[in-house]
Amino acid sequence: MLSPTLKQGLGEYRIGERLRALRLKKKLGLVELGKHTGLSPALLSKLERARVFPTLPTLLRIALVFGVGLDYFFAGAREQPLVAVSRRRDRVRLPDRPGRGSVAFRFESLNYPATERRFNSYLADFAPAGPGPRQTHDHPGVEFLYVTNGTLGLQIGDTEHVLEAGDAIYFDSTVPHAYRRARGRSCAAIVVTTP
Repeated sequence: MLSPTLKQGLGEYRIGERLRALRLKKKLGLVELGKHTGLSPALLSKLERARVFPTLPTLLRIALVFGVGLDYFFAGAREQPLVAVSRRRDRVRLPDRPGRGSVAFRFESLNYPATERRFNSYLADFAPAGPGPRQTHDHPGVEFLYVTNGTLGLQIGDTEHVLEAGDAIYFDSTVPHAYRRARGRSCAAIVVTTP
């Protein structure tokens, strides 16, 4: 038996309403859904009317029939828009390659609190170029970079692009690339990548 507090908390997810909406969208009756899930039509009716709450294995059986994940029932139809605030005091600055002696840049994630990110955004501070060749890296997707201050040298493949404060660049990040502070005492940029 569930306490009133648990019933209220579970009721806020409106699992039964979402289940009914999925079933009607697929034009399935309770008997037909019961055949696909192995659950009785009576139980399915109680679930839809929020007379009982499903266990996770039961909910997963239903989700598999409709081709949705469990998250559909908990976050898939959110009523509030996604809002994630990243406070400066809460962000952590990390080196580009932890454990290595030389650091090309330090960065902090600007959108780490967002749980459903479609892109990643960072604030990066670039170090002056050290001796020897620069360490390039690549990653799937594309990258957008906006220089907020200083002068940045961005090597993409065999070409170097020099960007001043206010300049921006968008490029295929599968091509090996590297950054360096070209001039001045500081250089920073907003970097956006696709996951």
